[in-house]
Amino acid sequence: MHLYLHGLFRSHELELGRDADTGGQTLYVLELVRSLAQRAEVDQVDVVTRLIQDRQVDLDYSQRVEAIASAARILRFPFGPKRYLRKELLWPYLEELADPLVEHLSQTGQRVDWIHAHYADAGLAGALVSQRLGIPLVFTGHSLGREKQRRLLAGGLDRSQLEQTYAISRRIDAEERALARADLVITSTRQEADQQYCRYGHFQADQAAVVPPGVDASRFHPHGSSQECSALQSLLQPSLREPNRPPLLAISRAVRRKNIPALVEAFGQLPVLRQRHNLVLVLGCRDDPRQLEKQQRDVLQQVFDLVDCFDLYGQVAYPKQHSRAQIPALYRWAARRAGLFVNPALTELFGLTLLEAAACGLPMVATDDGGPRDIQHRCDNGLLADVTDPGALQEALELAGSDRSRWRRWSGNGVEAISRHFSWDAHVGQYLALMQQKIRVSPVRGCRWCGGPVSSPGCWRWISTAAWSCRRNAPWRICAIGFTPNPLSLRQAW
Repeated sequence: MHLYLHGLFRSHELELGRDADTGGQTLYVLELVRSLAQRAEVDQVDVVTRLIQDRQVDLDYSQRVEAIASAARILRFPFGPKRYLRKELLWPYLEELADPLVEHLSQTGQRVDWIHAHYADAGLAGALVSQRLGIPLVFTGHSLGREKQRRLLAGGLDRSQLEQTYAISRRIDAEERALARADLVITSTRQEADQQYCRYGHFQADQAAVVPPGVDASRFHPHGSSQECSALQSLLQPSLREPNRPPLLAISRAVRRKNIPALVEAFGQLPVLRQRHNLVLVLGCRDDPRQLEKQQRDVLQQVFDLVDCFDLYGQVAYPKQHSRAQIPALYRWAARRAGLFVNPALTELFGLTLLEAAACGLPMVATDDGGPRDIQHRCDNGLLADVTDPGALQEALELAGSDRSRWRRWSGNGVEAISRHFSWDAHVGQYLALMQQKIRVSPVRGCRWCGGPVSSPGCWRWISTAAWSCRRNAPWRICAIGFTPNPLSLRQAW
């Protein structure tokens, strides 16, 4: 069972970039679940997310059960208000999910071998359910509150702004609780464990394992069609005077962490970049910017202001709409013009778009942080830069676009390395092998005295966790005849 509680999650036409909560990790969870469901050793995969009844979002998100594949489904549980809420407003309601989820998992045939919680909110809910049922917990933070706090404070935000906008203290507390309970922490890079998770008091290095994400080779490859190229002409050509110039392509959500205004400023300030390249910014879909979240409006307004300030009209495209199917075509379009993919994020735990671009033969200039370091080390397909230094970013962009033979070498390196190191088959195989190695499912599925299911209220009751605890705060269970500690938790405590 995977827990993915915020954002808009469904089995088709993901609304990637719609807001700050519907980004790359949404796609990652969906692709992981689909790939797991295809494996012979997996009987069933469930994704638990939030049930939303809101006229401003699609009716899909109000379906209680939705099929992903023959062995995979989405289960939606209501908690909190019916309307769609950004993740920072969900904290008061997360504990409401624990009871119905425990009840569901207690039904005959619904028990799972492990729970994999994605992001801090799911980590908190997963810790509560794992504690009550003794089901092993796997945690992936995707991004971490302490790192975000450090970066934003360094960028000039004060603590009161952090709390008001991001509820950062509640997020960090939830991450600590998830780490205290987790049997396994999956990271995308070694840097996450060594430099980011290590800032948490409940993190233990032997909990962590690195499993790099995979890329869907059926979508992301260098061989495009003339039809997809024609479709992009109508999307981009109206904004670009010379559409065949090598583009600097950025694809991300319009959030501060992605640092897109810094890229626009670097482009506008350096004449050689303006003479050589176009700038193409794919920042999600928008019908009316006034209806976007404040953070998105602020970032887009910064972009609009910088385009006006440096008079970049005719050299910058930022399309209002695009489909998910057009993303691979955009990478290939940029690669055919010897362009570059640019990720100027302030912090990047991994950077799935970097893998997608590399698979399509598009070299990169990326932030010298987190995942891009691992990708550049394995792929040798571009340059890294200190994106907090405008001069360093400009220098990297100028250098990366200055040598066509090196560009071709980088392009080939990326395609070859993705097929070798970052395929979905390799990712899922490593994931399942890790579970078999690290996760030990309790063999006790029923009460040793009465034979009833361990989760049956008629068999046992939970005692206060104050009666007995270890670093995982594991409770005891009791039935009418006698009591026993959860065997999995007791083994871990010893």
